[in-house]
Amino acid sequence: HVQLVESGGGSVQAGGSLRLSCAFDAYTPANVRMAWFRQAPGKGREGVAFIDRGGATNYAWSVKDRFTISKDNDNSTLYLQINSLKPEDTAIYYCTADPAPCEFMTRPRYWGQGTQVTVS
Repeated sequence: HVQLVESGGGSVQAGGSLRLSCAFDAYTPANVRMAWFRQAPGKGREGVAFIDRGGATNYAWSVKDRFTISKDNDNSTLYLQINSLKPEDTAIYYCTADPAPCEFMTRPRYWGQGTQVTVS
């Protein structure tokens, strides 16, 4: 089981920046792939940023060039740097993890509790 705890959400004005953090268990298996998903009001969950075991990253087209995912294995923390925030970025952001190469981008097994980001 992988435990994930997000932090760093908040209310910001359009054009601003936020950095979300996700603390994961130091005993998390090294083969876990991680990602950030979000769920906007009235919409389904959407994967926005992905990082594979070797550090390769991928992004949804809607956030590319504004979002940056990174992972600090020494401190057991996953990050999401969000720049040039737009009102449509308003959502609950979830940290996720899964060892499988396809599932971690579509239906990850492990989810954090989420952190709210509101852009006005």
